[in-house]
Amino acid sequence: MSSAGEVVAVGSPRFTLHTLGWRAFQDLCAAVLREAWGQSVQAFADSNDGGRDGAFYGTWQPPTDPSGVRDVPPGPFVLQCKHTKKADTTLAPSELEDEFDKVSALVKRGVCGTYVLLTNARVTGTSEEEIRRRLRACGVTHPLVLDGQWLSDMIATHRRLRMFVPRVYGLGDLSQILDERAYAQASVLMASAPEQVATFVVTGAYRRAARALRDHGFVLLLGDPAVGKSVIALMLAISAADNWGCTAIKARTSEELVQRWNPHEKDQFFWLDDAFGAVRHEEQLTHAWARDLPHVMSAVKNGARVVLTSRSYIYNEARPLLKPYAYPRLHEQQVTVDVADLTREERQQILYNHLSAGDQPQDVRAQMKPHLEAAADAAPFRPEAARRLGLQAFTSKLPLTQQGITTFMALPRQLLGDVYDQLDAHAHAALALVYTTGQDNGLVSPVTFDPVQRDIIERAGSTRSATHRALSTLTGSFLAETTSLDGQSYWTFHHPTLWEGFAAWLTTQPHLLPVALAGMTDQALLSRTDCLDPSSAERRGTLLRVPPPLYPEVARRLAVLRQQPRGRQEDWQQYHDRQQAVLVYLRQNSSTGFLRAYLAVDPHIYATLVNFDAPTAYDLRPRVLARLHQGGLLPEDIRQQTIDRMTELAVTAPDADWAEAGGGVGPWDVLLTNEEREVMLEHVRQQLVTRLDDRVEDWAEEFAGNEDDDPVENSLRLYEEAFKERNDTDTASKIDYAIDSYQQMRQRPEDPTSDWTPNTPSLRERLSHLRQRSGNQRSLFDDIDQ
Repeated sequence: MSSAGEVVAVGSPRFTLHTLGWRAFQDLCAAVLREAWGQSVQAFADSNDGGRDGAFYGTWQPPTDPSGVRDVPPGPFVLQCKHTKKADTTLAPSELEDEFDKVSALVKRGVCGTYVLLTNARVTGTSEEEIRRRLRACGVTHPLVLDGQWLSDMIATHRRLRMFVPRVYGLGDLSQILDERAYAQASVLMASAPEQVATFVVTGAYRRAARALRDHGFVLLLGDPAVGKSVIALMLAISAADNWGCTAIKARTSEELVQRWNPHEKDQFFWLDDAFGAVRHEEQLTHAWARDLPHVMSAVKNGARVVLTSRSYIYNEARPLLKPYAYPRLHEQQVTVDVADLTREERQQILYNHLSAGDQPQDVRAQMKPHLEAAADAAPFRPEAARRLGLQAFTSKLPLTQQGITTFMALPRQLLGDVYDQLDAHAHAALALVYTTGQDNGLVSPVTFDPVQRDIIERAGSTRSATHRALSTLTGSFLAETTSLDGQSYWTFHHPTLWEGFAAWLTTQPHLLPVALAGMTDQALLSRTDCLDPSSAERRGTLLRVPPPLYPEVARRLAVLRQQPRGRQEDWQQYHDRQQAVLVYLRQNSSTGFLRAYLAVDPHIYATLVNFDAPTAYDLRPRVLARLHQGGLLPEDIRQQTIDRMTELAVTAPDADWAEAGGGVGPWDVLLTNEEREVMLEHVRQQLVTRLDDRVEDWAEEFAGNEDDDPVENSLRLYEEAFKERNDTDTASKIDYAIDSYQQMRQRPEDPTSDWTPNTPSLRERLSHLRQRSGNQRSLFDDIDQ
């Protein structure tokens, strides 16, 4: 690894600080004061006097690494920030006339012995000498003038500063601040989402996530759609490459994370978006996490860093399946961050950055300007809506009034259908092609059109050449061209809410819907459609709802997918996941009408479903059987085979998932009558409890070294509770004794999370900005139209 100041490219680093707004520049100065100089401040004043300024007031504390400010003595000081939005400009002393008058007043009040002027402009030697002379004439004892190059040097030489102000990665040449390995990693990551890096705002959520990653090696980012989870994960990945030299791996599943973890390489960074489902909870993913969590926590213990993201409503469904009693650290506040928790100031800065980076003309930004503070106050506030407000593609017919703009911010989805209607046929064809490729990666770039894709293009009323041009035109607004770590480029929707909106729009296009379904990859069909009843309420996470006339074709494809034997190039886990995905679709995304259509083409599925295994809590087959029974589609002989199989596992596994009534919502509440449950409990009493002494030793040997979430102990405790509830204390006592014996025999492994101890919160590493509020306080959007 290079030292902090080493660079790969020759020459002094230079950051495009003029692209920041006046307020973002002041916040950067605050970060420099905190991280590079080790200073804290007492107040930070905003003014509206026509300048680009603000000031810190405080007492200078000699820093341990002053980096060129060692000669600043203790005493009251003022730090003045002068920002310009013009590139390569030079600050002249004449631009500071108003400031010299203010300085004299500060000196007379005894609060300015040292005056530090910090600007992003250049300052010539002659100008610096003149400014220092004028400041001394005002009574300043120790004047100091620091220009944009000095600030760039501070950014380049302080990794910690870059971690907590990561937007600077998008302001300069990375080769001048990172070593070669970190540069290569960060370049690939930034290439995947350059706009996100350029518009990023350091929020309290980001700081909490960065600290969790630094202190615990693990963070779970939660929030509603379009609130910025993925961009925080991206910035953490770039910061990890810089600060710790981490190799960044964007895995798609828990299994891929475990496969790619190298125990001999400590500095690995794993990032998984939508860990438990993209738009709806996908049980097979959550069950995989429950299975793989011990390995993931072992990786974290050995130095890996892991970031997961999930929509809050999806995580709430997944959470009960993640064994919280076995992995309590997963649910601790220190590693779980709600990214939607934004201050008013953070919302305003996010909106400012997206408008500044967008393509709205200056006159449009000027018309928007009086309404932007109200837009930032819209509830709910979504950064993705702020991005769209900055782009002409989404706002061509938007009324530039307060009501029009705030409605756009608060209700972006309702307006999105109208926006899709306004696009031409070529754009519709391009978006349909990207939509049908599925959620993994996207449409390969450059694209070669297969027969199905050509059919989509023709149905949309476009041509191949026009569609190709539309793909390029839509990039940056509706689409993003991303690059995977292997260098392959893909077109994807710029944000999941855009393809959700396209799904809703596509259902209104009868000429496109059948061919779009036919052109979908298997992954897209499973992850982006549902066959629920047309009249049923729409669940959170919009999928393309297939109309009943198309049920037979979708059923046929799913049946082929389920019956397809394992391919020669397909490992067992991929084959298993494919099977599981079909079962999830049948259980969660299927109406009774669709299930009937599916059974017509795959009647042999019953034989597969009744052959479920223990632990049944993590097997989807009983849940599919219960769904079929609810729909009146489960023959009685198949239901009896299901009960016989569960009765067998209840003793041999043992598996007690059926023993506890689930309030009518569990699969066994649907499949079993109360009388049948009592018969099974009697079977357990006769066939298991009487032989516990013989079985305990076998189980202890079989499950030696297993995770603390031990299926044997869990089942025995459920049986104990079931018999207690029935006042059979004798049987309950025998089971309790067996549990004690089992625990003594079983060799318990070291808890993979045992070295995690709750941290005592450190002092907050940010300034307490005591904003001086007044009637003429300067708006953050003051220079948005410049």
